[in-house]
Amino acid sequence: MTKDLGKRSFLSVAADSSFSLQNLPLGVFSTRANSTRRVGARLGDFVIDLAFLEARGLLGTAHPVFQGPDLTAFMALGHLAWAAFRARLMMLLGAENPVLRDDSAALASCLVAVSEATLYLPAPIGDYTDFYSSMEHARNVGIMFRDKENPLLPNWKHLPVGYHGRSSSIVPSGTPILRPHGQVKGGEEATPSFRPCAQLDFELEVAFWVGKDSELGLPIPLSQASEYLFGVTLLNDWSARDIQRWEYVPLGPFVSKSFATSISPWIVSLEALAPFAVEAVVQDPEPLAYLRGTRRVQYDMQLEVLLKTGRMQRFERISLSNFRNLYWTMDQQLAHHTVTGCNVRRGDLMASGTISGADPSSYGSMLELAWAGTKPLRLQETGESRIFLEDGDEILLRAWCQGDGYRVGLGDVTGVVLPARKI
Repeated sequence: MTKDLGKRSFLSVAADSSFSLQNLPLGVFSTRANSTRRVGARLGDFVIDLAFLEARGLLGTAHPVFQGPDLTAFMALGHLAWAAFRARLMMLLGAENPVLRDDSAALASCLVAVSEATLYLPAPIGDYTDFYSSMEHARNVGIMFRDKENPLLPNWKHLPVGYHGRSSSIVPSGTPILRPHGQVKGGEEATPSFRPCAQLDFELEVAFWVGKDSELGLPIPLSQASEYLFGVTLLNDWSARDIQRWEYVPLGPFVSKSFATSISPWIVSLEALAPFAVEAVVQDPEPLAYLRGTRRVQYDMQLEVLLKTGRMQRFERISLSNFRNLYWTMDQQLAHHTVTGCNVRRGDLMASGTISGADPSSYGSMLELAWAGTKPLRLQETGESRIFLEDGDEILLRAWCQGDGYRVGLGDVTGVVLPARKI
């Protein structure tokens, strides 16, 4: 991977762009001139039309995989083909390669300004799982609501805790978020009532896409888990805390989480993240054998949360965390998910859970930043304070790995809160 770090494209890409030649994330797009949904790669401020390049025979695919409306056909080629394609595309877009660089007609046909593209979910999402893999977040929630002396539940350090969510309500970045209704029971109330959520929250997460089907009844060994990981996406798990507090015992979150989940429209490959791999935290106690292995990788990826209220002119950072803070790795999450024989399918999405660091400035939810409403978050520009999100507030999530003169980013995830509808 180190030999790739000095490469530059013949296209101009700003040094602080999340979409360098070393990234080339994949997504699905259309344009006003061509409404057909097709696969593209992001480079700087452009979407590269892979369907066009494939039709010209420039991508080396044996049969068409980028002409369709999503990435599932490409996923089916497998992890070796994913890596080979990325290397070929990097070479094709490299500054030294004249094939595209010197073909003005081909460039005009395959380059689409991002501002002129409509972006979609990269693939149909069959199943969605949300884990709970940040020890700092789990501890914070345990201190607030359970047991200050023993904030982690007994199973937490032995297995990656998770729950099954709803794929039907996963939406691409930029989709407005309606404040949900639900059953709420305040501390002084004898019975619950049906009303709009008053404690709407975000959760800063990163999710991985499954790119390979597994067989029902056969667990995925930890040593093979990476072959199933197609790439990663930034994710906001919107949460209705007051609804959640009343419903979560005994089976965990339900409608308090299922009303909306926002994701970036781009999938970043593990090959693009490889230069930023770091050793995962030491796990104590050591997990059971099926969760132990020599590959214990996390990634040095900056994670940022910004907020803009209806009165503000610009976004203001409210949290800065890092993906390396996670206790459980993606490999471990997938191995545990399938240990009973549960099969996974191409397009399944699995999220990390809220990613918080040890410092209060790195907490990944409003619940933690305002400490369950006891420490309101004050915004510098307007002096407003927040304990949860209000109507008109907009959340912006960002994630990037910083290389030597380039970045590998996951793309922004935005969503503005709209008032609850009358029911």
